Amino acid sequence: MSTPTTTSTTETPETTETTADATPRTRVAVIYGGKADEHSISCITAATFLRAMDASKFEPVLIGITKDGAWITDGDDPLMWDLAHGLPHVERTADARDVVLNIGAGADGFLARNADGSLTSLGHIDIVLPALHGPYGEDGTIQGLFEMMGVPYVGCGVLASAACMDKHYTKVLLAAAGIPVSPGITIDTRRFDAADHFAADGERFLALVDEAGLAYPLFVKPSRAGSSFGVTKVERINDPEALAAAVYEASLHDWRVLIEQGIDAREIECGVIRPKPTDSPRASLPGEVVLDKRESGDDQFYDFDSKYMDAQASHTEIPPKLSDDLIERVRDTAVHAFHAVDGMGLSRVDTFVTADGDVLVNEINTLPGCTSISLFPKAWEATGIPFPDMVTLLIEGALSE
Repeated sequence: MSTPTTTSTTETPETTETTADATPRTRVAVIYGGKADEHSISCITAATFLRAMDASKFEPVLIGITKDGAWITDGDDPLMWDLAHGLPHVERTADARDVVLNIGAGADGFLARNADGSLTSLGHIDIVLPALHGPYGEDGTIQGLFEMMGVPYVGCGVLASAACMDKHYTKVLLAAAGIPVSPGITIDTRRFDAADHFAADGERFLALVDEAGLAYPLFVKPSRAGSSFGVTKVERINDPEALAAAVYEASLHDWRVLIEQGIDAREIECGVIRPKPTDSPRASLPGEVVLDKRESGDDQFYDFDSKYMDAQASHTEIPPKLSDDLIERVRDTAVHAFHAVDGMGLSRVDTFVTADGDVLVNEINTLPGCTSISLFPKAWEATGIPFPDMVTLLIEGALSE
């Protein structure tokens, strides 16, 4: 993303064609890609939103962000992307133009730089749909930008986005609200020597685990990442080399690293929405992530491949095989967690349900994945809201603020 210079430019608005009797469509800037590890999943999520968008009501304005952070328009059409055909990327094409923001112009400040250096307005933007996952998109940074510009946007605000992107602070807020979370510790890896991949610090990490009384297996994960990037399961007790290697892997994604006690539980996820600030949050029917290969002796966890790449690795059951009472407790816990972080728009609350019926919150995703295999759209479909209706609900709700 660049900022406009003070040189003379030509700004010609790009207009929407309407008939004399037609109501102008709401212009929605759909932003996707980004610098995070979840770049490709963001691209697929954007495609899902675009396919579900009511063309009679909404006019999408496509803005892609490359892996190195360049904002472009007129690149590849996201409607061509499908998870079944691989992981797409936002790339600069021959026709692509840089997007330039004039922050002071607010909703009229979205411009494109032409080949001759002149600027063309992308037209008035009524609302932004940031279909972005991970840092620089789901963490409050871009939400703060739109707050400064005074442009409405779909989804959680700055506080909820930032807090839920950082698993450490999610747990702090939830625990303060009396919501059970997984036992664990947080390590600032900047205080250790990464030159040898933390090999010399393995014993220190073990001592911290022992001091906290964490039981094995352990899950070591970056505090601010998604789609299970950088997550390692450590099963061998008192293995400093394995623990150091896991911490190093997580540190490649974030300097703040969590070491959490593994929970012997079922993974139950629940969508929560609050389209308008005056709405009460609503929870979808929950769904269960079922790891199919465990039955064949493969003790996997829900990693990136299980989520997106291996169609045989897992499936979801909506609703899960739980008692009606426990299903309602999961939904109530999800709503309580959403309240605790000041959620808005949409989120997916991931919980653990133990054999004793305890419900713990694992994390909250403020822009859940919306691919063809993602739980969020499936759960709401099962609850009675098809995804096209959900997209309309979220956009119109955000516009009502």
